[in-house]
Amino acid sequence: MFNQSKRRRVLPGFGLSMGYTVIYLSLIVLIPIAVLFLKATTISLAEFWETITDDRVVASYKLTFYTSFVAAMVNVLFGTLIAWVLVRYDFVGKRFVDALVDLPFALPTAVAGIALTAIYAPNGWIGQYFEAAGVKIAYTQYGIMIALTFIGLPFVVRSVQPVLQELDQQFEEAAATLGASSAQIFFKIIFPAIFPAMLTGFALAFARALGEYGSVVFISGNMPMKTEIVPLLIITKLEQYNYGGAAAIAAVMLVISFLLLFLINFWQWRTARKHQVT
Repeated sequence: MFNQSKRRRVLPGFGLSMGYTVIYLSLIVLIPIAVLFLKATTISLAEFWETITDDRVVASYKLTFYTSFVAAMVNVLFGTLIAWVLVRYDFVGKRFVDALVDLPFALPTAVAGIALTAIYAPNGWIGQYFEAAGVKIAYTQYGIMIALTFIGLPFVVRSVQPVLQELDQQFEEAAATLGASSAQIFFKIIFPAIFPAMLTGFALAFARALGEYGSVVFISGNMPMKTEIVPLLIITKLEQYNYGGAAAIAAVMLVISFLLLFLINFWQWRTARKHQVT
């Protein structure tokens, strides 16, 4: 009988592999985060509190989380639609569109920011028409949302697309045969299956947007209390050699982001588990 304990493994044993994993994660993730919190302790508790509760800092927190949330929600809606089109339909240029989805991954964020600013500026190709209608996009919150939507779209599409590809269409055909409407088929069969993947895409897009700098710094206008994001405020503190203040702001941002992502992932786990049980 074949002995499972003697099965040949491509990677080394568990102990050695786990050791490499812990060392790698420590060097790349744990140690830098620990140093960040240690750097924040170089200032007094009063200075720490004064820094993170400053009106300018609080305004940047609100703007960053609000625009990131809106951009992630927009990406969930349209990213799921794009994934649906790429999986369920065949059309001319499908491979080109599929490759175009990954463009934000390959394009430097600063280049994306410059391009978006040129397009949506008051005299830009698209911005001029909005300007004529009395709507300003560049150098406002709308511009920030567009930039964050641009860089977060691939996360949703690539999260939902494989789930749609593996979804057995026989259930949809059976439901249609029994007289179910298109809406019933989608909300009763398709949506429960792809909802965990949509949550994953939302979490990834949201997390990516929270730390985005390059594509936002050009189109936002960087006006304090209005269009100044947290990463820019951290850079400003560093340029002023206020390393403790920059670390304090980053630490608060990290804690809030971790808590939000933990809740999203927990919701995703509960939803996936409920779907498996049913």
